[in-house]
Amino acid sequence: MSAILFEDRAHPVAPAFWRINLQNPGLTNLLGEDYPPTSRVDYMKLWGKVLIGVVAAIILAAIAVPLFVNANTFRPMLENQLSTALGRQIKLGDLSLSLFSGQMVAKDISISDDPAYSPTPFLEASSLHIGVEMKPLIFDHALRVTSLKVDRPRIHIVHAANGTFNFSSIAKSQANQDKSAQAQRESAFPDLKVGLLKIIDGVATVDSLPRERGPLVYDKVNLQVEKFSFLSAFPFVLTANLPGGGDLSVKGTAGPIDSNDAANSPFTADLNVKHLDPVAGGFVSPNQGFSMLADIVAHATSNGRDLSSTGSIHSDKLKLVKNGTPAPRPMDLTYDVVHDLAHRTGQVKDLTLKTGNVGAHGNGTYNLTPAGASVDMRLAGESLPIDQLEQLLPALGIQLPSNSTLKGGTLTVHLTARGPADNLVVEGPVEINNTRMAGFNLGSNLSGLAMLAGVKTGNDTEIRQVRFDLRYTTSGIRTDNVYALVPALGQATGAGSISDSGALNYRLIVKLATNQGMGGMAMTGIGMIGGGVGNMATSTAKNGIPLVIGGTTSHPVFSADMKSIGGNLLQDQATSILNQRLQKNNAPNPVSGVLGRLFGKKQ
Repeated sequence: MSAILFEDRAHPVAPAFWRINLQNPGLTNLLGEDYPPTSRVDYMKLWGKVLIGVVAAIILAAIAVPLFVNANTFRPMLENQLSTALGRQIKLGDLSLSLFSGQMVAKDISISDDPAYSPTPFLEASSLHIGVEMKPLIFDHALRVTSLKVDRPRIHIVHAANGTFNFSSIAKSQANQDKSAQAQRESAFPDLKVGLLKIIDGVATVDSLPRERGPLVYDKVNLQVEKFSFLSAFPFVLTANLPGGGDLSVKGTAGPIDSNDAANSPFTADLNVKHLDPVAGGFVSPNQGFSMLADIVAHATSNGRDLSSTGSIHSDKLKLVKNGTPAPRPMDLTYDVVHDLAHRTGQVKDLTLKTGNVGAHGNGTYNLTPAGASVDMRLAGESLPIDQLEQLLPALGIQLPSNSTLKGGTLTVHLTARGPADNLVVEGPVEINNTRMAGFNLGSNLSGLAMLAGVKTGNDTEIRQVRFDLRYTTSGIRTDNVYALVPALGQATGAGSISDSGALNYRLIVKLATNQGMGGMAMTGIGMIGGGVGNMATSTAKNGIPLVIGGTTSHPVFSADMKSIGGNLLQDQATSILNQRLQKNNAPNPVSGVLGRLFGKKQ
């Protein structure tokens, strides 16, 4: 329409009909003559009438459209197109059309689930807003979808033990489909293109088969997809609140959709997680004793076969075992992982555990099976500063003696971690060098041994070296081939264990440093005993005294195991013989008290 006819009955000179040229605004009569000159006011009035008429026509058309376009006539077409493309039955309720917004609104939408997972719908929502092109809809009765918006949907996700999801079969070609149905689906794929797809304020419930725990519930789920197509990549943004607190944000591109398993569709994404609580969120069983609060920043890329991911995890209040207590300082972990989607196995190319400026590196493999995850990892740390590692001891359930701390020195470890993730066995050599246990009085704890070795009473204990072979399981810690060099006491060798409750059970052989103080006097006195008893006492002092360490890591109890070399009989005989010889020579006995304490007899 390039012109509008206008009848002017009020003008005394002008003809009755004039043409308003819309492409080149002006007035001519039917003969092409210009409209007679008139005032600007009259001309503006004329255009005002025209505009009012046009607006009125549009409003009348908008009111009239629903009268001759029944939106519900498109419901079977829309249900069929969406159902064919998704491979799931989709049901829509009553449809209404809004010309001004260019939208259809469907009430009570539902998308069926894969019957192998659940008989309940995969998605339900009270309304679906469908953006459509109005011109083809009105004049050609052709439905062309431009946008989809789902308000407050309820989404049910199920994860099976074999690693598949209930949405894996969305758009999947079924082997038992006849050729016509298969051709219909293939033709529907390129037709289903949506300029904008939104899910607003949804709730996603995640279940597992078989069910081992209650479902995980993610609320405030918001998804925005632009230029959606099954056959090409499309950008997306996903946000949600995590179960147990915290929030999730993912931004990236995905597609084309894998027609065999939608979960294996290629994608690239940046992930950001704040304040994740794995236990409260249901990701980790509370029986495992593991807990933390974590912030995660990660980048992931999948080609549909392999998934590569790098990222960092900042953990606070980390606890690794049941009897542990949260670490006082945060720990950071960075990783580089490649995961095989088909075989559900992965390679950890690098894993770095870092606290402060200290880092230990690991690598290895893992395997995800229906029974759970298993790992085969190696972790190595060379000359790590103990000051910054001490905070991890409470997380491992190890408490130092009350009011004591480790100062200075280094730790070297070469460990392997193998087995099921919930029942790991960690083992390997551990070595500690040149540290000091500040606030621990070795002399007051060793009693007679301290006097015999000449240990000075003090608030700190120097530890020149400690090395042992570690074996850690869920039931506790076992250390074999223990060697300890404590200058003030001597050398100790042996083995022992720390239970999961922190109880100590160690048996060591201590070779005393008897070249100073009361130790030298004691050895001189023991040498005066003579005979079989004297020889036994001298041999014991030189070759080593059995030492038992009991109590707990926070309150250790030291005692000499003299029963194994004669007990009270040896002490009584040694003291009696020594006293007789000293009295005969009119000399005092400086070591009788030492022997008493050494043999565990109260003085």
